[in-house]
Amino acid sequence: MTLTRRGFLAAATATAASLAAPAFAAATPHVVIVGGGAGGATAAGFIRRLAGDRVRVTLVEPSATYITCFFSNWVIGGLRTMADITHDYARLPASGIAVVQARASRIDRDARSVVLDDGTAIAYDRLILSPGIDLRYDALPGYTEAASEIMPHAWKAGPQTELLKRRLDAVKDGGSIVMLAPANPYRCPPGPYERVSLMAHVLKSTGRTKARITVLDAKEKFSKQALFQEAWEQLYPGMVEWLPPSVHGGVERVDPAGSSVVAGLDTFKADLVNVIPPQHAGAIARTSDLAKDGWCPVDATSMRSALDANIFVIGDAASAGEMPKSAFSANSQAKVAGANVLADLLDWPRPDPRFFNTCWSLLGPDDGVKVGALYAPKDGAIASASGFLSAPGETAEEHRRSAAEAEAWYASITAEMFG
Repeated sequence: MTLTRRGFLAAATATAASLAAPAFAAATPHVVIVGGGAGGATAAGFIRRLAGDRVRVTLVEPSATYITCFFSNWVIGGLRTMADITHDYARLPASGIAVVQARASRIDRDARSVVLDDGTAIAYDRLILSPGIDLRYDALPGYTEAASEIMPHAWKAGPQTELLKRRLDAVKDGGSIVMLAPANPYRCPPGPYERVSLMAHVLKSTGRTKARITVLDAKEKFSKQALFQEAWEQLYPGMVEWLPPSVHGGVERVDPAGSSVVAGLDTFKADLVNVIPPQHAGAIARTSDLAKDGWCPVDATSMRSALDANIFVIGDAASAGEMPKSAFSANSQAKVAGANVLADLLDWPRPDPRFFNTCWSLLGPDDGVKVGALYAPKDGAIASASGFLSAPGETAEEHRRSAAEAEAWYASITAEMFG
């Protein structure tokens, strides 16, 4: 299955098309959205486009700009700049969305309000929470937020992306890189392995073919494994080694001062260590008692919090069954949640939910592969209904098409998020 830009846009509007003509509400209900990423910004625009002045929409986001984590590997690989993945919210107010540039410190669930750092409370009729992830620095002995300046994670795009790029560019021919890949679940399952591919591309394209990248994985298998390993053998022979815990014995700790990783069966010293630590839902979800075991349980038909009927949780923070944590997933979940919010507030019909996801990964310039699926509620959870995956041995032209699809999707989703 090949997902074209036209196909993506049709899927993105499917939920909207399922809604009947709205009835005017007696009062104007207020929808507050916390988090301006792929989930939150999409939800704000989606609700505003469908409901117009029938609802008020407020987006609470502390940053004036948003740097997409998706495509940040392309920056590390020298294929894009930071400016290419940096966006702002300047166009949203013209569409009727109130943008509050402040940090939401807590949710007063009894009062139905979001409390900002300065104590201001913003009342809501429905809240959509899209706080993304926080990194669990304490889950790996020796690793701290301060240590990430020595062993960068670059799993939140911004200064860390630039730091990892600089450190990669400084690795000499014959040097060594170690990456620590986390256990499931985490943001962007294929992301570490796309990063390895593009790091290898940078090394190869600059004549540093004697440099080596070793992946110490916390998993015995990973997303698109056959595709990535085929590419590493063909494009970067001898440059990439992937080791599961059954081989390295499990990572026990890191030593930032010594630039080394201690595993059960060996110690790995490197010129550059890229640590991708375990993750959990953003702090506001956890401190508001909306998370269990680190992630937020939701109703599979609506993305409504299983712990509060007035709150919907979307994106990476949600425990969304078989859906991976990705920008495409967040975008799809935002529309299902938005449609259900409008059903709550305006008495509109509820849609028959369908969720979509595609994850593209670059193996090198103009060289992409993909995996994706259609998802639907099943036995109380979100489950895969059908899927597709690039096949080993595809032609260069097929890989070029996948890379072009990724670029078209990026243009589409960022236009939808930021206007």
